[in-house]
Amino acid sequence: MSDGRPALTLVVIAVLLTAYRMWVIHHLGIDLYVDEAYYWGWSKALDWGYFSKPPVIAAMIAASTALFGDGLLAIKLPSLLSYPLAALVIFRLGTLMFDTRVGFWSGLAFLTMPLVGALGLFVSTDAPLLLFWSLGMLALWHALHEDGGWRHWLVLGLAVGLGLLTKYTMAAFLPSALLVMLAGASGRRALAGPRPWVALLLAVLVFAPNLWWNWTHDFPTFRHTADITQLDENSDGRNNLGEFLAGQWLSMGPALFLCMLWAIVRAIVRVRDPVWRLLLGMSLPLLALVSVQALRGGANSNWAAPAFVAGVLLSVGWLGDTGRWRTLMVAVALNLLLVSGVYHWPDIARGAGIEITRGKDPYKRARGWHELAQAVAPVLTAHPNAILVARERDLLAHLIYFLGPREYASWNPRGRVIDHYQLTTNLAAARGRDLLFVSREPLDDAVLDRFDSSRDLGERVVRVHRDFARRVHLYLLRGFRGYDAAALSSAPG
Repeated sequence: MSDGRPALTLVVIAVLLTAYRMWVIHHLGIDLYVDEAYYWGWSKALDWGYFSKPPVIAAMIAASTALFGDGLLAIKLPSLLSYPLAALVIFRLGTLMFDTRVGFWSGLAFLTMPLVGALGLFVSTDAPLLLFWSLGMLALWHALHEDGGWRHWLVLGLAVGLGLLTKYTMAAFLPSALLVMLAGASGRRALAGPRPWVALLLAVLVFAPNLWWNWTHDFPTFRHTADITQLDENSDGRNNLGEFLAGQWLSMGPALFLCMLWAIVRAIVRVRDPVWRLLLGMSLPLLALVSVQALRGGANSNWAAPAFVAGVLLSVGWLGDTGRWRTLMVAVALNLLLVSGVYHWPDIARGAGIEITRGKDPYKRARGWHELAQAVAPVLTAHPNAILVARERDLLAHLIYFLGPREYASWNPRGRVIDHYQLTTNLAAARGRDLLFVSREPLDDAVLDRFDSSRDLGERVVRVHRDFARRVHLYLLRGFRGYDAAALSSAPG
């Protein structure tokens, strides 16, 4: 085949898969997942940082919704497109390292991984992260193996900087790349010159606005990252290494993951080869680091996702090198079957006469929000000057998206900041105002005593499944006295 034909074939497959995923989103009848509604809210107030993530995901959503409106697919579009773009970069990298056949199958294997299939339906910071990680790998390969002057080093710095503005996991790229460079003669020669260090400086400059934002907001994103990775003294000895490794197996695909493990073993003995050295260096350190994190304090399955960029190339490169193309085809077909089964599980269950319940619906967290918002809407319309208030991030995120209240705030009497609403809203200046409080539980006197009067507006229930419903209690609270009012009213005279 000519070099252009596999690339065109992969583009066509990527377009068809993306269109299919768009159809699946519509067919499933799901609403925005909580993080998606959360990120959408960020996109309406662009900044250089947010409580839990850097700004790229918000900027991407802002660009998409500016063009296509605030609908479901427009919000999801940046993530939907990031995976095919990453697959094309992986195709190019595989072609340079091996040949066009390995490049094609590497791109296809990436597109059909269960991790990409699952995350492909939702907005995730992992989508642009994987794109920038793969771009960084491509630039690093060019920089070390071509006499391209400054161009590839500057692209490398830009990719790393944008990756850091997407998700802090991109920081793992730097020590991985350093190990790769130290292990090879071309890398050591490069380190003796200015180009890698200028690339690093460029990455830092691109990332600097987020550092400044964190500095001016008392480092909320860094604190949040430290909390979820349990990098403090209170990790409680949690260990989910087995669960994490099982998650990697499922994320890459049952057969493809086993091929990657065997390819790693085979590649270690060929580490002098620059191809295998780069692929090992850009996969093993991150997998090892997150495995240690899982052992000492717990880790989410997607934290090692960038390792699969090199992991896919390792697997396909080794299978191609040993002529095991049928094994590869079976691994990819199995992944397609698994992903399609998850996409169409509600149809399969209905066809088999299986009742969909809370425990049998993988999409339950994205259901019922629109109906719940519609149940709350008449009350908000009747009291347009009241501040919409809730304790829970998911409630606020969805109500803000569907209802567009004039004002909203997180109920936060303790002043502890654990989400972006608590970082950016404050009821301290709302004394004397009326609040429309949406709560999963009935309000107690600790809340009600902080107001001149309260009116219970009843419960709203949206049935999603027989054993699963979304329910909230609504209260109109008049004359907010401040968070300290309850303590003052209970103090002895």
